[in-house]
Amino acid sequence: MSILELSEQEQIRRNSLAQLRELGINPYPAAEYPVTATAAQIAAEYAPEKGNFQEVSVAGRIMSRRIMGSVSFFELQDHTGRIQVYIKRDDICPDDPKHTLYNKVFKKLLDIGDIIGVKGFVFITQMGELSIHCKEFTLLSKSLRPLPIVKEKDGKIYDAFSDPELRYRQRYVDLIVNPQVKDTFLKRSKIINTMRSFFNERGYVEVETPILQPIPGGAAARPFITHHNSLDIDLYLRIANELYLKRLIVGGFDGVYEFAKDFRNEGMDRTHNPEFTVMEIYIAYKDYLWMMDFTEQMLERVALALHGKTDVQIGDRTISFARPFRRVSMTDAIREKTGFDITGKTEEELREACTRLNVEIDETMGKGKLIDAIFGQYCEEDLIQPTFVTDYPIEMSPLCKRHRNNPELTERFELFVNGKELCNAYSELNDPIDQLERFQEQLRLSEKGDDEAMFIDMDFVRSLEYGMPTCSGMGIGIDRLTMFMTGEMSIQDVLLFPQMRPEKAAVKDSEEKYVAAGIPTEWVPVLQRMGFLTVDALRKLSPGKLFNDLCGFNKKNKMGLKNPTLDEVKSWIEQ
Repeated sequence: MSILELSEQEQIRRNSLAQLRELGINPYPAAEYPVTATAAQIAAEYAPEKGNFQEVSVAGRIMSRRIMGSVSFFELQDHTGRIQVYIKRDDICPDDPKHTLYNKVFKKLLDIGDIIGVKGFVFITQMGELSIHCKEFTLLSKSLRPLPIVKEKDGKIYDAFSDPELRYRQRYVDLIVNPQVKDTFLKRSKIINTMRSFFNERGYVEVETPILQPIPGGAAARPFITHHNSLDIDLYLRIANELYLKRLIVGGFDGVYEFAKDFRNEGMDRTHNPEFTVMEIYIAYKDYLWMMDFTEQMLERVALALHGKTDVQIGDRTISFARPFRRVSMTDAIREKTGFDITGKTEEELREACTRLNVEIDETMGKGKLIDAIFGQYCEEDLIQPTFVTDYPIEMSPLCKRHRNNPELTERFELFVNGKELCNAYSELNDPIDQLERFQEQLRLSEKGDDEAMFIDMDFVRSLEYGMPTCSGMGIGIDRLTMFMTGEMSIQDVLLFPQMRPEKAAVKDSEEKYVAAGIPTEWVPVLQRMGFLTVDALRKLSPGKLFNDLCGFNKKNKMGLKNPTLDEVKSWIEQ
């Protein structure tokens, strides 16, 4: 990287890096650094009367410094939090009259953001601050880019690193300077571990199924397509793992579950990301009524594990995950909100109802999507407290068993929380003839132009022909569950690395265009480093200001270039 591509701070840090090496200090040592305590452990366990932590070794990142002559203070941040470090010149350099390690290395060559190891003992300062008295420090990693400085005064945050575009794109910086962000992801991990323990205690088996699939089955969604060079076939990134998990039930497993990455080539918004995490579980000899009880128990346990209570704050709403949850059929939910009864209605009657209710539809939509459109517009947003919406029309559920009391419906529920779907569950269809007919109906929808209709998976039908026991399955979005359980309002805030558009490269003119304007070749990178990326940008400046800025930049950065005359600069601008 050219020096002209670096900011002033980056140049200073690289100069410090070179000086450290000249002093024989490796800024990136390979050896293990033994850590014996963390900031949080010291804060929780230190007691002066016990005389504990008198020989500690900690490691972390310098986050602030107060240099005060022969003694200084700095804050060290490790993965558990921050702790103050007291450092004294004579302790660090007892045998060096020049005190090089303190006066030069610590005071001049180390920077905020550098990672160091500190050995010493814990004490309380006269100001009552828990601190480590540094007896020895080791540079572990030199930071070459300055961190954004987050300032705090009287409980208020200034200059926060809060731009979502930067936070999501540079999550590593976000995690360093915004400690609360890490807490969200620790909670996400706890959610998954709590669910895993809940399943394992009941004897269900965690499994893995293919991500690359010849047929994208198990959901109605547009897939991503890739190509397998060796086999010379197109494959799909899975949109769901359902059909493979049910094959395992056919094979004799009693209960299987998977935390899976699924992919849907669809839009992005505050609640959708094209790559997302879902947990799906399938249990033999159960039905959707049992699964509702099971889901309530699981979510109540997750809330208690995270918060110690079943109430969770989402924005200005308090959501209770205490059992039991409300249950309402889809037919009743739509009737309550619109006065329209979907029972027994034809596709044409549903289209007329959508027009009357001002529901936006198109000609590719079959009965299932028409009903879903009505429900989505009139019902979803009002389902704030956890609510099971049950007994969906058969056209909406091609993998679900027909209702035992009404063949026009299916034994399905979706759980809604805070106006959003959280999970989906069925009494699973295990009639192979019925399943094939449902797949064929999906094919007809695809031929009408529905690009989210399901593919026909004949191997799955074949597996059902060997016999699958009565079974209930449930899928729950981990990203959305984490949003609800942590109170975050955007899915990007619960994904460590959400999908982003490519960074926009700054538009700049070629060197030839500058030269054509009479600008010497050696000054082109200098002008671009100063921010004048196009010749037109130069022509908006006054010649006198540009002349002074160029000469100043040349001197400050020790470029060694011959300064242009004012008349030469005028000729560049006024052409």
